[in-house]
Amino acid sequence: MANPNQDTPKVLLVDDDKDLLQLIAMRLTAAGYAVTAVESGAAALASLAVTRPLVVVTDLRMAGMDGMALFDAIHREAPSLPVVILTAHGTIPEAVTATRRGVFSFLTKPFEPKVLLDNVAEAIRLSSPPTGEMAGWRAELITRSSLMEDLLAQARRVAASDASVCIFGQSGTGKELLARAIHRASPRAERPFVAVNCGAIPEGLLESELFGHKKGSFTGAVADRRGLFQAAHGGTLFLDEVGDMPLSLQVKLLRALEERKIRQVGSHESYDIDVRVVSATHRKLEERIVSGEFREDLYYRLNVVKLYIPALAERREDIPLLANHFLSRLAERYRRGQLAFSPEAMQILVSAPWPGNVRQLLNVVEQAVALATTEVIPESLVRQAIDVADTALTPLDEARRAFERDYLVRILKITGGNVTKAARLAGRNRTEFYRLLERHSLEPGMFKGKDKDKERAAA
Repeated sequence: MANPNQDTPKVLLVDDDKDLLQLIAMRLTAAGYAVTAVESGAAALASLAVTRPLVVVTDLRMAGMDGMALFDAIHREAPSLPVVILTAHGTIPEAVTATRRGVFSFLTKPFEPKVLLDNVAEAIRLSSPPTGEMAGWRAELITRSSLMEDLLAQARRVAASDASVCIFGQSGTGKELLARAIHRASPRAERPFVAVNCGAIPEGLLESELFGHKKGSFTGAVADRRGLFQAAHGGTLFLDEVGDMPLSLQVKLLRALEERKIRQVGSHESYDIDVRVVSATHRKLEERIVSGEFREDLYYRLNVVKLYIPALAERREDIPLLANHFLSRLAERYRRGQLAFSPEAMQILVSAPWPGNVRQLLNVVEQAVALATTEVIPESLVRQAIDVADTALTPLDEARRAFERDYLVRILKITGGNVTKAARLAGRNRTEFYRLLERHSLEPGMFKGKDKDKERAAA
């Protein structure tokens, strides 16, 4: 299930000149674009946090954050989002500097409306998501997150090349799904996609698994066997958890990638391979290089293009979308008809920390579906499934109130219910302190003698 693509391309327009902002917005709207017009760089960044346009058009000279500062801020978060800069004071050196830094185009006012429209159209052509059948390449990656949309835009661009890709991210974020999406968007889409988990296969068998073996080359090799490199010929080989690959095998993998040839275990004959390698890991490979557990030369061979999948906690807006998708799919599998989460249950899902990411969310939804006795899944089942008593995020006001109550209880125990001493320790006068006690329904008499009890116990 994928998000439906919007029919109208979105443009974010930024200019602190209200008249010019309105004029350019009218021209872009007339050309068929959905325009969000804002008057400052700060407002532009706030808009980008809510929804991603396909192109940003901004004035250069603005009060506060100028156009280049806005460009820098945008590209820290969304390096593939095209930015068109407009200026009435442009110089050739400024234009050269801007384009070298990655600005899509630099237009000097006054400019012909057609020039701006042509630039916007070209930027949108390069950055717009595919529609129709081509959208199927990302069908398994369900999202409305700006972070994920930026990632998918980069993935689609790199898919057209044959560059090696390394996908980084926590366990359960969907690294294999992204690798499959890259394969489907690539010229190799009709050829095999072969996946192997490098951390799940014993060292002695992994070499045979990757490169194949000849009959009799080791105990149990009762017949010749093709390896996964040969099985993926013409397509994509996905090396999951490549950071766990043994050092001895890293040398052989590097040689295969550099020579584009492999040699089966027990054979002296080499075979040509035509394989695009996509790798993934939840580990920090730079740290493993320093510790001597991963080869630096292999790192650079695999990590030509680096993609990072955000954790589920970084894309909470996707949680209701994913949870309802899983619920619909699992209800069908369990033959449960129409199921829904109660509002309280969904709030628990949205606020949980999700150390296991999307995989953990799927498991929680499946447990809730399996145990539910009604069409509406209650909060209690979700709490049970994720043990939320220890892990849920508490609203700030509630957390502050709980801390304040615990603090008052602690200080009253220390002073044995003596309000004067307690107020002095808390840095409040007696009147303020009594108000605090009243707010939490605490009576000083409840704590009388507590300090003496402690003294006697200590003695």
